[in-house]
Amino acid sequence: MAADEGASFHGPSLADFFPAPILFEGTIFEFNRITLVRIIATAVLVLLFWLASRNARLVPTRGQSLGELAIDFVRSNIAEESLGKELGRKYAPLLIVIFFGVLTMNITGIIPFLNIAGSSVIGLPLIFAIIAYVAFIAAGIKAHHGGGRFLKSQLFPPGVPWPVYILLTPIEFFSTFILRPLTLTVRLMANMLAGHLLLVLCFAATSFFFFEMASALSVVGVVTFAAGFAFTILELFIAFLQAYIFALLTAVYIQLSVEAH
Repeated sequence: MAADEGASFHGPSLADFFPAPILFEGTIFEFNRITLVRIIATAVLVLLFWLASRNARLVPTRGQSLGELAIDFVRSNIAEESLGKELGRKYAPLLIVIFFGVLTMNITGIIPFLNIAGSSVIGLPLIFAIIAYVAFIAAGIKAHHGGGRFLKSQLFPPGVPWPVYILLTPIEFFSTFILRPLTLTVRLMANMLAGHLLLVLCFAATSFFFFEMASALSVVGVVTFAAGFAFTILELFIAFLQAYIFALLTAVYIQLSVEAH
């Protein structure tokens, strides 16, 4: 397939995730497009929940009903389902913040003029993973009344012959204290990064075939546009799914930390 003279296709690259600074270049306060997207997403999330709860009534308004329904979804289907009624209600606020925080940052990837997920660069997924990490360690220490007892419960499972601990304890340490936050971070970032690359590839190809190639090849642009639309729907589903998985795994890790108590 030959392009028109001078026409060239420029696909997406990892450079998309390292945009030029807008303010404070070269400092620790460097401000770029992804940071701006994160601030906008956070402001919109806070605004939506404020609007839903500012005039709470016994007979809820439509906005209040939607807000309560969203919160109840996390409380019932993640917190209480994984942790039980008592513990679930205790950790529901944390899980609600994690779920909607991750979801909001994920969904910016398909919003026009934002067009990149705030969670597609490792910094933000890592922050959420550290929050989950601190939460399940703190829950375990509190449940076992001390850090020593918590470590014993995690690293020395009962009912195992003591020579097995020589092999089992390092594995448990790596799995619990290193692999958990690492997998939370990488899973979220990798999914959102891949989604962005697919969407940009499809819509960049659509623009290329519609406006830069010979008219006979415009039909290929129709195909890439349809693929881009399909991937947009898929990316919306993945945004919800990754938020759900992140919050659910946080709840599971909390449960694993306290269950031996």
